[in-house]
Amino acid sequence: MAITNSAKKAHRVSLRRRVFNLRRKHAVSEAVKNIKKLVAEKKIAEAAKLLPLAYKAYDKAAKEHTIHKGAADRKKSRLARLVCSVS
Repeated sequence: MAITNSAKKAHRVSLRRRVFNLRRKHAVSEAVKNIKKLVAEKKIAEAAKLLPLAYKAYDKAAKEHTIHKGAADRKKSRLARLVCSVS
């Protein structure tokens, strides 16, 4: 348990940030899940239309340091390759 005032404040801040981080990660995973489901159903045109939403979710998460920028770029690239390779 935190003893000093600064440690108590840091703990409060971390709990607050955790909510935002989980919200951003959930937005990313929902976007990716929707795209992968459409790719599995061979609905490539619809999956391609959802790519910008996934890109936006990844970019926001990277901007706020929820995930690393390089990881976001890598995952966006792999997602685009998944959609393009099936078509």
